[in-house]
Amino acid sequence: MTRMDSVRAATCTAKDSVRHAAEKAAPHAGNAKDTAARYALEAQARLGPKVSKAARQARWSAREGYDQYLGPRVERAREALPAEVDRAASRAAHEARRAAERAAAYAGPRLESAVEDVRAAAGPAREEAGRRGAAAVAALRGEVTVEEIEKLARRRRRRARTGRFVLRMGLAGLLAGGAYAAWRWWDRQANPDWLVEPPPATEVGDPSRLTSVNGSAADTAAAEAGRPDPAANAPAPAGSEDDTAVLGTDAHAEQTGAEAEKRREK
Repeated sequence: MTRMDSVRAATCTAKDSVRHAAEKAAPHAGNAKDTAARYALEAQARLGPKVSKAARQARWSAREGYDQYLGPRVERAREALPAEVDRAASRAAHEARRAAERAAAYAGPRLESAVEDVRAAAGPAREEAGRRGAAAVAALRGEVTVEEIEKLARRRRRRARTGRFVLRMGLAGLLAGGAYAAWRWWDRQANPDWLVEPPPATEVGDPSRLTSVNGSAADTAAAEAGRPDPAANAPAPAGSEDDTAVLGTDAHAEQTGAEAEKRREK
């Protein structure tokens, strides 16, 4: 017999015992309630007039005793006192009454607010107690099984672990971001941009050594175009214009042939 089987057996036994006790006690509880209600009505019918009469007699006796004994003595005592003392006593009584009114006006709203706060704080606890009581009753009646209760408990534990993990990862991310921002700020303070020297200029090699992929001298001519030609300022020899015209015609012919070849390939 496993632990789960023993728990199920104990739960079933307790549930049966509670149900049997409730069935046995239900008639007696109903009879006791009816008897108590009947006795309360009889006591109210018998003792109500007597209590009211006793209260009226006590009130009348107190009033009569004050009028006969205390009233005259208070009047004689006030007459025997000097006028200044009487005025001071009246003023003190008036001030005491005003202080009591101010205290009531000051404490009343705060007491109401405190009571509301207590009720608001006790609301969730009351609701939780009600839910737990309903769950316990449902478990005793057999509406909720032990497996469902354990599954709910595991789900809550897993949810709590996930929440703690997410919170820790968020805190770690915040700390890492803060550390990186602090390091970047310290690096900018230690090595400002105006303090960093630019890298030395690199020398370009001899352009005459550059050649194109197909072996032509076009790239070499383009590289040489970036530097001044010492022969440019020299006087042109005779017949140079004709050579230039011939070279231009050859270049135009080569360009036209290349365009025609591209059209054929398309």
